[in-house]
Amino acid sequence: MLGFEQLLILAVVLGAMILFMINKLRVDLVALCVLTVLLVSGIIEPEQALYGFANPATGTVAAMFVLSAGLARTGFVEWLARSIDRIAGKSPQQLVFILCVTIGLLSAFIVNTATVAIFIPVAISLANSRKISPSRVLIPLSYASQFGGVCTLVGTSTNILVNSIAVSNGLPRFGLFEFAPLGLIMSGVGIGFLVLVAGWLLPKRKGEYQKLDKYRLVDYLIELRVSEKSPLIGTNWKESKSKDSHQIEMIKLIRSGTKTWHSGSTKIKRGDILLLHGNMEKLMQMKDEYKLESTDTKLNDQQLSSDHVRLIEALVPPDSILVGRTLKTASFYRRFRCRVFAVQRRGKTIRDRIAEIKFQEGDTMLLQCDKEDMEGILSSDDLIVTNELTDLHLRKNRVFIAVGIMVGVVALAALNVFPILVAAIIGAVGMVLSRCISLEEAYKAINWKVIFLLGGILPLGIALQESGTAELLVNRFLQPLVKFGPVIVLALLYLMTALMTETMSNNAAAILLAPIAFSIAESLGTSPRPFLIAITFAASTSFATPIGYQTNTMIYAPGGYRFYDYSKIGIPLNLLFWIIAVLFIPVFWPF
Repeated sequence: MLGFEQLLILAVVLGAMILFMINKLRVDLVALCVLTVLLVSGIIEPEQALYGFANPATGTVAAMFVLSAGLARTGFVEWLARSIDRIAGKSPQQLVFILCVTIGLLSAFIVNTATVAIFIPVAISLANSRKISPSRVLIPLSYASQFGGVCTLVGTSTNILVNSIAVSNGLPRFGLFEFAPLGLIMSGVGIGFLVLVAGWLLPKRKGEYQKLDKYRLVDYLIELRVSEKSPLIGTNWKESKSKDSHQIEMIKLIRSGTKTWHSGSTKIKRGDILLLHGNMEKLMQMKDEYKLESTDTKLNDQQLSSDHVRLIEALVPPDSILVGRTLKTASFYRRFRCRVFAVQRRGKTIRDRIAEIKFQEGDTMLLQCDKEDMEGILSSDDLIVTNELTDLHLRKNRVFIAVGIMVGVVALAALNVFPILVAAIIGAVGMVLSRCISLEEAYKAINWKVIFLLGGILPLGIALQESGTAELLVNRFLQPLVKFGPVIVLALLYLMTALMTETMSNNAAAILLAPIAFSIAESLGTSPRPFLIAITFAASTSFATPIGYQTNTMIYAPGGYRFYDYSKIGIPLNLLFWIIAVLFIPVFWPF
């Protein structure tokens, strides 16, 4: 019979899972709500509420963010990414192979969202130069970053988290390269699949496209000629009521073949051609009201750009200051001095009321800006310009120091000189002291969403275990499977974790299922280590949806993907990894 406390914990777990899945609230806010409910209800003590923030996993993850940022700011990752052009062949298979191997190696030691952010514009540029659609290379880029992440203890925050849970329950800690045997097998199979098989399944969408077509802006732009009877003659756009009354922007004014971009104060004359942006119904109303004539010009990207004005696409990365803010609250126009034409979010194009939408990670924007303002955008950590490459202001003279620090951290942890937490903190402090990264940049590099997610949700794992709820769930639902042996139970646990990770945070899935792994092991009389490994690998490899993993979301819009593109490739790959895990986990980690 379930007690009140167990019922309440199950209700909290179910509520958290639903909120994680529907994605209406930020995951860190959901975690803090969970923590609040557990505290107020008395399920956990105030001292236990701090367990998540004081947990070694949380500190290690924060330090790894700083280490990754140090390597990025010194230019090591960018230099490696651009060096690919010299060794990658001309065929899609050769390019995919080199990209996958390179980013897989990097992601074993560097936060994969950081590496993918740097590689997206490079991969697009490499694909376009070879007349290959970017859609052929970006999904492999995201998946390979996950392959590399499962090869080491520090490859993903989930690995670090599960290790901490294992240690807190009395198990020996995982070695830095303990995951490597299985991780390398999965990486080899995964890269082989992407090179040899996925090419048949990946979409072959046009690589060099008109951005106006991609964002479906044709119905929001029009060229109109000022007739001799137009009341606009003699006025300028700022003075005219047309802008306010019709919510229409003038992009440029053309007079005798000469284009004027910032033309709000220019007196309008007969015969001027105005390129206007706004809702087509309102554009037609203005055309009639102000006696304007259609030019029947077919608009394209070139008419929105010139030698001095650029039309660019920019991606909102996971740790951007824009996430959760509108253009106004983020002071977008003041910071970047750009006009925003449209936003794409998971295949949906938003063209109306753009100033009112709150940005999400993975959104891409179509921007128009002056060439002299490009440097500020390209050097910003809050936007990734996907169709431009530039020489960033990097501390290239400290690249060897940064690489040396990272190698030192790996050596200290691998040789068991220090626990991974201590080694990572030493490395993070070393990055700041050696000026590979400033202290302000170090604070900004930490993804506080992940930190507060861990801090808020880890106590739920304690509640599940100490209240006996995890054991009760195993006895009620998994006990009938015990008679089939640990391999079947491991297969089911891996599959359950993989399914949960496709729809919610991978760290949250690991935290919720880790207590169940210990209860399963106790029921079977086996070591919990194989079951924790299954949870770790399943939670760190999410391929079937664009929302299952941050890197999948990041490449969604730049690759022009649809939801089913991930399913076609990701489901077979997930099944392959499931089979490999069930076959090899008992070999490397006996029951």
